[in-house]
Amino acid sequence: METVDDITMNYEEDGLLKVKELKKEVLTKGAWATVMFTFQEWSNKDEDYGPVKATIRRYQKRDGSYRQKSKFNITNGKQARQIIKTLDSWFPEEETN
Repeated sequence: METVDDITMNYEEDGLLKVKELKKEVLTKGAWATVMFTFQEWSNKDEDYGPVKATIRRYQKRDGSYRQKSKFNITNGKQARQIIKTLDSWFPEEETN
């Protein structure tokens, strides 16, 4: 992964897409990149993809390629809405500076 645009959540194993990236939003670029994804994971039990989840991941560029350094997973809509509500209360208006 040489550029932020090359970063993906898709993960394939034995010809099966185990983690399917749905959407991607690059929040920051540079030596440290922050990327937010929505994704689904394959369930062998159900033989289908599970619920939509979200994750925010930080990548560091070293030796010409990005490597994941940290992540935070949002596992359901209730948690996502709680995070949104909290952030909205902390940052009620767009800052102008």
